[in-house]
Amino acid sequence: MSFYTKAACAVAISCLSVAVQAHNGVDHTKHIKHHDNPKILPQTHAPIGVMGDHMHQAGEFMFSYRYMDMDMSGNLQGNDDISSDKIATNVPNKFASMPMMPTTVRVVPQTMTTKMHMLGFMYAPTDDLTLMLMVNYLERDMLLSTYKGMMGTEQLGNFNTESEGLGDTKLGFLYRLHDNDTHHFHMNVNWQIPTGDIDKTAEVLTPMNMRTNMRMPYAMQLGSGSNIVELGTTYNGYVNKSNWGAQILYSTALDTNDEGYQVGAKMQLTAWYAHQLTNILSSSLRLHYVNTDEIDGMDNKIMAPVATANPENYGGDYINASFGLNTVFANKHRVSFEYSVPLKQTVKGVQMEMDKMLTVGYQIAF
Repeated sequence: MSFYTKAACAVAISCLSVAVQAHNGVDHTKHIKHHDNPKILPQTHAPIGVMGDHMHQAGEFMFSYRYMDMDMSGNLQGNDDISSDKIATNVPNKFASMPMMPTTVRVVPQTMTTKMHMLGFMYAPTDDLTLMLMVNYLERDMLLSTYKGMMGTEQLGNFNTESEGLGDTKLGFLYRLHDNDTHHFHMNVNWQIPTGDIDKTAEVLTPMNMRTNMRMPYAMQLGSGSNIVELGTTYNGYVNKSNWGAQILYSTALDTNDEGYQVGAKMQLTAWYAHQLTNILSSSLRLHYVNTDEIDGMDNKIMAPVATANPENYGGDYINASFGLNTVFANKHRVSFEYSVPLKQTVKGVQMEMDKMLTVGYQIAF
């Protein structure tokens, strides 16, 4: 187990320890439980960046909309910054054996933005079972620099690639495992359906100063192309004006997609604490750990002297910290905000570096 895995697990264990101490030392007449309390409180949901965090009463329906905006700039090799010139002159090109291919990577990503619109639907046929559906729409934009010829640090210029459309769809359910006045556990089971395109193309500037249309690398595609299963469990604790929780999720592809590859398995662990500030406002702090494997296999139509075309340049260990605000009005409308920054990024190979991520959401249950 890596240091980062141990650190993330320690956060979750710490949250569970707080829950046990709270359970043993508070007046239970003051406990909060979202699904039993007729007044909706701002802190009884997890931060908006956590999916599948809560369940509903039998017959209850919830609609949600989330907007996520992530910015990336610069590049990392492992956990160290690496300059564009060093990438262009030192990082090997996986496809160097092909005709007219340089020995090193000669096209270097500079910035990337990802905007995601997420529509969520939840319905509870019973108190112990909540069904979920999540539909995603993605907009990706990447700025790249092309270096001239086979060697050297002279740049030809910059160009942009863009992709936009429906992403993969997630269908699943939450099943209640344990519930009392203070603690709640449920199981998360999700199926990610490959509805996003994996064959998007764009015009690129080559090191030979030519403009050509090619299939974009994996980072710019909209989906995985594979059926993916995601399993996990979520814990919530409620005492007075506080809510804390933890969630662990593991996902893996069930099949190889039509282009000959599958995305890497992913393990996520997140833990949070939220506190009620007023009757309608709460704040939250959250840590999020992600471990992702590299891509298995490759798309034979994605071959270019750029790091994002190499399946080995995907995956790694990441720890992010987030600050959030949640508000409730008219006892049914919930508006939430979360701002995330990286604490630690250790990537496989050479990859772009995350700068920040903003998530804004709206939820209504009826």
